[in-house]
Amino acid sequence: MPDVQSTVLEFVNKLRKRKIEGSQATAKCTVELLRSVISQQRVPHSNQASALIDAVKAVGEQLVAANPVELAVGNVVRRVLHIIREEDLSLATAAMAGLDLLDASDDDGEDDNCKGVGYSAMSAAVAAAAARSTLRPPSLQTLLEGTPESAAVPYTSSSGADSESKTADKSSITRKLKHDVIEGVNHLILEISGCHEQIAEQAIEHIHQNEVILTLGSSRTVLEFLCAAKEKKRAFRVFVAEGAPRYQGHLLAKELVARGLQTTVITDSAVFAMISRVNMVIIGAHAVMANGGVIGPVGVNMAALAAKKHAVPFVVLAGSHKLCPLYPHNPEVLLNELRSPSELLDFGEFSDCLDFGAGSGSPLLQVVNPTFDYVPPSLVSLFITDTGGHNPSYMYRLIADYYSADDLVM
Repeated sequence: MPDVQSTVLEFVNKLRKRKIEGSQATAKCTVELLRSVISQQRVPHSNQASALIDAVKAVGEQLVAANPVELAVGNVVRRVLHIIREEDLSLATAAMAGLDLLDASDDDGEDDNCKGVGYSAMSAAVAAAAARSTLRPPSLQTLLEGTPESAAVPYTSSSGADSESKTADKSSITRKLKHDVIEGVNHLILEISGCHEQIAEQAIEHIHQNEVILTLGSSRTVLEFLCAAKEKKRAFRVFVAEGAPRYQGHLLAKELVARGLQTTVITDSAVFAMISRVNMVIIGAHAVMANGGVIGPVGVNMAALAAKKHAVPFVVLAGSHKLCPLYPHNPEVLLNELRSPSELLDFGEFSDCLDFGAGSGSPLLQVVNPTFDYVPPSLVSLFITDTGGHNPSYMYRLIADYYSADDLVM
């Protein structure tokens, strides 16, 4: 079995050199790496969850630092941490329920209705704790302090047999925690792998006959979404803004035509001119922030403003691994990165303009080539994720179900 640390370093280098294409592939590879870290992590009998959390955080910090603009990496690291906390809380709840039932069965002199009081109160307390956004796993002592006196821990002897039984129970709980965490991580991998299909299944509900759809840049999620509607015998036309300067829209247009969709390529500056003929704008997201704002390909804010001006629905497609629990103003959020000026200008042709001015210490011509654009939630009409369609005002609640407050800052 390969050494985990060498695997981590290899993946960190891939992130730094941008060798993994697409947020979905990056997120899936990240989760698979964290699964290997968890499976090979030695877990002590006490504080099992803390040991797993520390190991995942240590690796997660390296991954996030390697490519901070790829927010999907931090998202899935936090998702794995949330899984660990949830499974630890679940085991603690099950253990307390077992102690409570044992105490109730030993107390034969009480009324039957009184026997169930302790267990019902415990279930309500655990349910309330699980519903909190923090989802902090309580200790055994904390759970006991919130229960009635009848739910006290029964007396245990200090005999050798009991000691061996306790040791076996601790070992069993340790294996149970790792098993449940790995099972939850495997489910997360399946969720990420199938997000395109889950989103595409909803296309028939949103795209109707003879509509005109506008999109910008290239997105596999958008491609599968549009093709799914085409497979359901919906006839519609797609306007694709070319997405300069990388012209990713040209790639999307070629794939749409290959799948039999009527496609028209337009320049980015023609979006306002064509928006009056459009029934819906559909774009893919690089990330969805906690306030419902969207980070997307450069130029998407212009399309959102045009849609707002002409009352055209602006729909964002995003898998759950792109839902980020941070806000745009958080200092740890890197909203953008600048790409090479060579994508805009030919250095040979503009070499004379790039000469340094006399005594100024800086070139006379500067080139800014941002990768992403930010769309505020006020410009978004609907989010479509693998769990269904959601209004921007609901995104914070959906995101709260995926993450723990203790893990927001890596």
